[in-house]
Amino acid sequence: MLKEFKAFAMRGNVVDMAVGIIIGAAFGSIVKSLVDDVIMPPVGLLLGNVDFSELFFVLKEGATSAPYATVAAAKEAGAVTVNYGLFVNALVSFVIVAFAVFMLVRTINRLKREEPAAPPVTQEEVLLLREIRDALKK
Repeated sequence: MLKEFKAFAMRGNVVDMAVGIIIGAAFGSIVKSLVDDVIMPPVGLLLGNVDFSELFFVLKEGATSAPYATVAAAKEAGAVTVNYGLFVNALVSFVIVAFAVFMLVRTINRLKREEPAAPPVTQEEVLLLREIRDALKK
């Protein structure tokens, strides 16, 4: 059974998949940082100093009454909140990852497209034999 598992684990597809998952996880954290730290601050600034990660509304107040300054303060008070700003950040992250995957698949598909093979070159002997055949038919 150990040999079978080793043969399964060392197959090319399994190793490729594992590498893809590891790189995908790392790429996800890079995109999250890109969205949270690079893209959303200027967007928030353009929209009037809005911090998207702190946009929420309270469904049910916690031990202390609202208003809560941050999501963390609301959570600490035990309030039930809908964090739509975090959802917007996640949505932007998803769009970036989806676009990157689209571009990757598009590039791979272009590389896989093979140009049609040129017709095989006919050897001189075959051409001569055809000429002789055609001459004999006449």
